[in-house]
Amino acid sequence: RLLGDRYIAFHLDVIYRSPNVHVKMADEAVCVGPAPTSKSYLNMDAIMEAIKKTRAQAVSLNESICCVTFVGPDTHAIQAMGDKIESKLLAKNAKVNTIPGFDGVVKVRNCYPVMIKASAGGGGKGMRIAWNDEETREGFRFSSQEAASSFGDDRLLIEKFIDNPRHIEIQVLADKHDNALWLNERECSIQRRNQKVVEEAPSTFLDPETRRAMGEQAVALAKAVKYSSAGTVEFLVDTKKNFYFLEMNTRLQVEHPITECITGLDLVQEMIRVAKGYPLRHKQADIPINGWAVECRVYAEDPYKSFGLPSIGRLSRYQEPLHVSNVRVDSGIQEGSDISIYYDPMISKLITYGSDRAEALQRMEEALDNYVIRGVTHNIALLREVIIHPRFVQGDVSTKFLPDVYPDGFKGLFSLQIFLCVRNYLHYYNFCLLLEISLAKLDLNNWELSIQLGDGTYSVTVSNNGSTFSVEVDGMKLNVTSEWNLASPLLSVTIDGTQRTIQCLSRDAAGNISIQFLGTVYKLRILTKLAAELSKYMPEKAVEDTTSILRSPMPGAVVAVSVKPGDLVSEGQEICVIEAMKMQNSMIAAKTGKVKALHCKAGETVGEGDLLIELE
Repeated sequence: RLLGDRYIAFHLDVIYRSPNVHVKMADEAVCVGPAPTSKSYLNMDAIMEAIKKTRAQAVSLNESICCVTFVGPDTHAIQAMGDKIESKLLAKNAKVNTIPGFDGVVKVRNCYPVMIKASAGGGGKGMRIAWNDEETREGFRFSSQEAASSFGDDRLLIEKFIDNPRHIEIQVLADKHDNALWLNERECSIQRRNQKVVEEAPSTFLDPETRRAMGEQAVALAKAVKYSSAGTVEFLVDTKKNFYFLEMNTRLQVEHPITECITGLDLVQEMIRVAKGYPLRHKQADIPINGWAVECRVYAEDPYKSFGLPSIGRLSRYQEPLHVSNVRVDSGIQEGSDISIYYDPMISKLITYGSDRAEALQRMEEALDNYVIRGVTHNIALLREVIIHPRFVQGDVSTKFLPDVYPDGFKGLFSLQIFLCVRNYLHYYNFCLLLEISLAKLDLNNWELSIQLGDGTYSVTVSNNGSTFSVEVDGMKLNVTSEWNLASPLLSVTIDGTQRTIQCLSRDAAGNISIQFLGTVYKLRILTKLAAELSKYMPEKAVEDTTSILRSPMPGAVVAVSVKPGDLVSEGQEICVIEAMKMQNSMIAAKTGKVKALHCKAGETVGEGDLLIELE
């Protein structure tokens, strides 16, 4: 993408309809095809044509191979480490600890659980855990389809699944002069669907001896394949600090900024220097661990659905929390950008840094509270709750953290009764904010109100004394002070001396208000005492009976339909498969019955909530 001092961006034809930062920053932009990866970024003919057209001298395309100077490792290393089957054999030969697996014909019977993964994959795509024969057959089908769609290679690797491990990776940096360094570790155990959600550097778990052993094995593997660039060697680590090679990513990882924070190295600059042929400027003894860094992956997805099903739409308002100190935001979108079904749902990487872990986490709390994202559903509620959860704060994490902590799925702070318990201090913060927003326009000094939150109704008394409001709920009084600016998406409020940032997302004349507090969105209704009494006589909207219908839980493309009208289906039987952001999802019947009507077919695009099937 480099041509002298000019930057050239490769992009898709959809980008002209949706402004993207990298295209706006570039001196020149070249369209390489439509949104599907097989027709654009995986289409080497289109990439080569763009290179010839622009006379580019150096190209950075993750794990793609070009005949110009490639900012990344050479062809041999990419092919060897990009293939999980070959990389596992090479790791064994380099005396790197490996997961017990299968090097030839796969025989999984009596060996469960097993991990099925795409040989050419990454980023959680094409990965499934199987606990029995049926899950193995289903996992093989979906993993091979996802692998073919995402990487153009449907080969799979099956190996023993290590239950409840940590996922810890080592950043390596090597040049073309046989020099290689390990730049410490990153803890990446907080995951959903085998994709990382929260990362930090360093890890709370590693001692210096284990860190050194992992680093030395990572460097040994890099040297075994004559690696030259920045790369990542990923390991699974058990409770006894035994570690096993997982894979090597021959590219710059999403989470590389936290390594830059604690080492002071600019990895992109180092990659360009290596590509030019310069030797590394540092020795292993020069690599420090200074402070602590945390990264949260901000996704356009609904965390209340399987910890995150995709959400699409246009960013109607977007404001990054760059005014918070020690915050870095890496993103490729801006206000007005569209989030589509074709690629990863990541909005940005939110990074915070501190002198120690406590400071870095405190900065992350503040940054998440001040991050404004409107137009799509996002996962800030989940991120905000994870980083303050006692287990996470204590460093007690594993790749099963989310299902262990939320066995019934993520419900948000509301599920923990933060707001319903009158003795919980946080309960009143939102009430105070909402009352002031709703009532500031009234020329009164005292109000008696009824607030509806979830299934509960609360009587609240509010009195006004200049810029200070006194709020009483069930005998507890709090004083609220703030300078309101309703044009701002961020509202700063001080409650008995404690400052909080809250976002008012929407409000209407009927008293309905939606706010975001500590990451979680709450929907309340604030009425006067009289209006609340009269509202009891208003008819309620009937709840839809969903037992005989199936609606799409996410936007996406219908890959396959397994039934037709008149078919008898059983509870749990697959109805269709929907692909969203490179992940395939099986839609199943909620009950046994006969198919009355189909409302989708293979190749169609569906939106969240669209009707897929009706049962008699």
